[in-house]
Amino acid sequence: MDSGSEGQVVRQRECWRVHWHHDFDDEPVVIHSEIGGDGYEVRKVETFRDGRLGWADEAESCGGTGLGEVPVGPIEDVQAQAEFTACVISAEEFDAVWDRATGRRRPE
Repeated sequence: MDSGSEGQVVRQRECWRVHWHHDFDDEPVVIHSEIGGDGYEVRKVETFRDGRLGWADEAESCGGTGLGEVPVGPIEDVQAQAEFTACVISAEEFDAVWDRATGRRRPE
C-alpha cells in the first residue's frame, strides 16, 4: 500500500475468491470480487449452491447480486473468520469467471 494525499491509504487493485461455508440455499457459496484501489468493489460474481451465477459491476447487475456499499477491509480480516476461506487471485482468473457469468468474450 502507498500513502496518498492527505494521509489516505491507496491500495492496489486486487481480485479475491471467497468461499462462504454455510447452509443457506439463497446465499452464494463462492464470491469473486474485484476490489478497486479505493477499497470498493468494482465487479463481483456470486456462485450459488445450485450453480446459478449472479454478477454486478458499477453500471448493471444480474441475479440479485450487488456491489458492497462500503469499502472492504484487508483480506486478512476475511481470512480470520471461520466461515470464510479467502485468497487473492489473479486478474486473469477473475476475468475468466466474469466472462463465464456475463456471457461476454474478450478479444484474443
